[in-house]
Amino acid sequence: MSQRKRHQARRLALQALYQWQVTGDDIGDISSQFVAENDSDKYDIDYFRDLFQGVPTHLDELDRELQPLIDRDIERVDLVERAALRLGVYELLHHPEVPFRVVINESVELAKVFGADKGHRYVNGVLDKVSRKVRATEVKSVRNLS
Repeated sequence: MSQRKRHQARRLALQALYQWQVTGDDIGDISSQFVAENDSDKYDIDYFRDLFQGVPTHLDELDRELQPLIDRDIERVDLVERAALRLGVYELLHHPEVPFRVVINESVELAKVFGADKGHRYVNGVLDKVSRKVRATEVKSVRNLS
């Protein structure tokens, strides 16, 4: 699958997560809406569905990873940053085939596009800490090569 289609799947997943956080609407309904409204040739539908549905399904697990590493309650984190963090942690935990640097970079880019000014720095710092914990071996081997 092309990196571009994966990037677009992440972008749509972030937007869908944002909508879910704001409205509390049914995940299946939001997913169907996004699939219907977006050209399936431009993104990886399966990856979008996995990311979008995976975050709410594993929400407690994701928030348990995040809470000790953030400076406030997860519910007080900006909605876009919260969605980007949860998305990033989900990928770090459930998609070990995606390099941790790609996960962090993609989440930071999404926070730059959709988030508050400098919110991407917060996302970067938190996901860097998460990656050192949940992908310690990968992080150490990459840093030893540098």
